[in-house]
Amino acid sequence: MDLLEDAPGSNAHEFTVSELSGAVKRSLEDQFGRVRVRGEIGRVSRPSSGHVYFDLKDDRSVLAAVTWKGQAGKLAQRPEEGMEVIATGRITTFPGQSKYQLIVDQIEPAGLGALMAMLEKRRQTLAAEGLFDEARKRPLPFLPRVIGVVTSPSGAVIRDILHRLRDRFPTHVLIWPVAVQGEGCAPQVAAAIRGFNDVPPGGPIPRPDLLIVARGGGSLEDLWGFNEEAVVRAAAESRIPLISAVGHETDTTLIDFASDRRAPTPTAAAEMAVPVLAELSARLAESQARLMRCSRHHIDRPRQRLRDLSRALGRPGALTEGVRQRLDLWAGRLEPALHGLVRTRRHQLALRPMPVALLRRFTDRKAHALHGLEHRLDSAAIRRLERRRDRMTAMGERLDTSLARVMASTRRAIAQQDQRLADLARRLEQAVQRAIRNRDQAMQRVDRLRLSLGYKETLKRGFVVVHGPEGVLTSAQAARQTPQMDLEFADGRVTVRPEGAPKPARKARPPEQKSLF
Repeated sequence: MDLLEDAPGSNAHEFTVSELSGAVKRSLEDQFGRVRVRGEIGRVSRPSSGHVYFDLKDDRSVLAAVTWKGQAGKLAQRPEEGMEVIATGRITTFPGQSKYQLIVDQIEPAGLGALMAMLEKRRQTLAAEGLFDEARKRPLPFLPRVIGVVTSPSGAVIRDILHRLRDRFPTHVLIWPVAVQGEGCAPQVAAAIRGFNDVPPGGPIPRPDLLIVARGGGSLEDLWGFNEEAVVRAAAESRIPLISAVGHETDTTLIDFASDRRAPTPTAAAEMAVPVLAELSARLAESQARLMRCSRHHIDRPRQRLRDLSRALGRPGALTEGVRQRLDLWAGRLEPALHGLVRTRRHQLALRPMPVALLRRFTDRKAHALHGLEHRLDSAAIRRLERRRDRMTAMGERLDTSLARVMASTRRAIAQQDQRLADLARRLEQAVQRAIRNRDQAMQRVDRLRLSLGYKETLKRGFVVVHGPEGVLTSAQAARQTPQMDLEFADGRVTVRPEGAPKPARKARPPEQKSLF
């Protein structure tokens, strides 16, 4: 039976989707059975179930392959991306996604893949030029004011970076949008790195202090743009420190070797770029507390040392008590000794009188010495007076300067207070004027409301108020019984008398009173 026969009006059998998928599966398995396929391993996925999913590819086609959990641990070669292998297994289909795949139960290495060989050759060439040397790498700034991010603006990477920066240390971020895979990836990324480096300092656009080149995970082909020589050279030539955050932790590209720092994920790059603000504040507070403790310690230690030494010295009076006592003792002996010396000298002089000339020379010499001492005393007194005068002059100048500063400060304070009072007076006057205007407007509104609700406005529209002798008439019956009515219009009153109404009674005149005089 031809499964594709669906001519209109025929009696072809109608297959369900499951029947058709089963028929295709049986046909494929019967046709090929067990096969050996040579190719390069592409994307490798190892979910928590323990199964291993990967692609086998060549330059024109891709074949999905899977190794079940029970067989994955028995493989002689662990599948890794970029390896060229010979996989043995059976061809089957997966009806849930309408695709065919290879169930692999054996893998044999067949050499490095073409892409991996090309990548390794390029890495060795660039390394030989010194582009990956550690000596070329620059340290990252501790607190960058501006961070430039080279990535796709529509992916989750930029949101993760901005979210992490906002949580750790909010800073200014400049985004240079680029394609992160495909043919335009490499030239755009290289142009973005060079463009950030060409931003002049102090211009309208702030120059970044740090660059982040970021992209999410992907296969070797997806990340190939970051292995291009142009991107690697631009990263190596960057004068701004650069962090590469391309792919996940297991992904490695050539820009990782040329950058100043490699981050395993874009989120980790944001964490490398800035410190945690809360931790920085805590460290600053701790350093400040330690500084205060150290300052108090440097003050308290000498103070305590001085107290200890003062206790060791004892009382000041105790140091002089013995000397004072000896002085009192010698003072008591001094007067008798002086009297004895005078008596002795007087006796000696009486026995051998001193010549007049020798006595005169002695007195002259003493007088001359006394005159010299007097002159020196006058000079010392004059110098002392001059020093005191100079000191008083300097103190007067300092006092004048201090007084001038105080007066200037007082005048400034008075001027500030005057200005403040003037501002307050102006604001008070403005507030009073506003309050008066508001009250006046409110009164005008109330007056307009009074006029609009008053009956006189109603009279202007053609209505009349009928007044009787006893007040306003509100019914026709009362009007018929009233001899005279006043009709009030908007511009005045008119007196009328209804037809058939009784005439008003005349008031009797009071009798004339004649004067008796």
